[in-house]
Amino acid sequence: IGLCVWLLMEADGFVRRRRMSAETPGGEAAVAGASAGAEIRWLGSRFWGVSEGIVGTLSPRIGGEAEVTTVQLYGPLEVSEIAEPDYEELPQGASTSTYMLAGAVAGIMEHCLMYPIDCVKTRMQSLQPEPAARYRNVMDALWRIVRTEGIWRPIRGLNATALGAGPAHALYFACYEKLKKTLSDVIHPGANSHLANGAAGCVATLLHDAVMNPAEVVKQRMQMYNSPYRGVLDCVRCVWQREGAGAFYRSYTTQLTMNVPFQALHFITYEYLQELLNPHRHYNPSSHMVSGALAGAIAAAATTPLDVCKTLLNTQESLTLHSVSQSGGHISGLAHAFRTVYRLGGLPAYFKGVQARVIYQMPSTAISWSVYEFFKYVITKHQHERRRSQKDGEK
Repeated sequence: IGLCVWLLMEADGFVRRRRMSAETPGGEAAVAGASAGAEIRWLGSRFWGVSEGIVGTLSPRIGGEAEVTTVQLYGPLEVSEIAEPDYEELPQGASTSTYMLAGAVAGIMEHCLMYPIDCVKTRMQSLQPEPAARYRNVMDALWRIVRTEGIWRPIRGLNATALGAGPAHALYFACYEKLKKTLSDVIHPGANSHLANGAAGCVATLLHDAVMNPAEVVKQRMQMYNSPYRGVLDCVRCVWQREGAGAFYRSYTTQLTMNVPFQALHFITYEYLQELLNPHRHYNPSSHMVSGALAGAIAAAATTPLDVCKTLLNTQESLTLHSVSQSGGHISGLAHAFRTVYRLGGLPAYFKGVQARVIYQMPSTAISWSVYEFFKYVITKHQHERRRSQKDGEK
């Protein structure tokens, strides 16, 4: 995660310096340089006000950029390359393939980098855990899993998640981008509409969960303590033979019930924070990371009860089934899961694993949005330059 953040910070500094160099005319270098420095300091102060802890790690880099710009004030500025287009000046109607490719990469990186925390979250949501699988907090869980079960145990089932996350997030982001623009033009032409953002996120979730739900079932069964499966294929085969194909979608309605409000909150919060932190919608990794992290944390905390029920439906914990006299049967349906959770743990049980869920979602959504916006920017800029070179060749 640290390497990813460092790369994004370097990309942010590079893009800013290139933009400043391209936009600064030689005759008015001092004015443009001072304006650029003021803009960076303004953005830094806004980030600091939203999240002092996150932005504090970025402030040294922002200060470094201002110093580089100041040095350029004392001599003639030579622009050796053709000015690059700003992010908001790139073609607004990026192709669907661009959204899908950027979304697939973002989804795979998000799930792979945060998978060990996801494993801990699944175990901490267990209603009737084994004595050896009862943990005090996230770090205690990670340490004990590695120490007692092996260093690779926290990433068991990662390949199933990666296979599902690619196509699921490709459909997710492509659907969101297209619907957001279409609905915004209808609801609030020429401006951003929070209603359109939320509605687009809800519809995109339907496609995402349809692809991702079977991978979630396999992943969570392999994450549980004393999981009996040798690997992903063995898990798929055993579930299919013992419980039928419907087992892979047993939690689908619960997943949708959780993810529809989650994604509505997520997208509305993200777009709102972007209006505050990045009103001109430049490509800005810092603002994408802060907005994504805060949006993910708020949405995750609010939907934890539904996530606990989803985990129960996916894992069908043997001790839980025995406790509620379900031997030989299964817990099915959201209402049944809600009753079971309350019966075994009362109201506090609905928030089991909330700490792990928030700790997972904050960097997860920050990584997802940062990687997505980065690849969308790079791919769109490449397409723009290729079209421009083709037009120049025709002339």
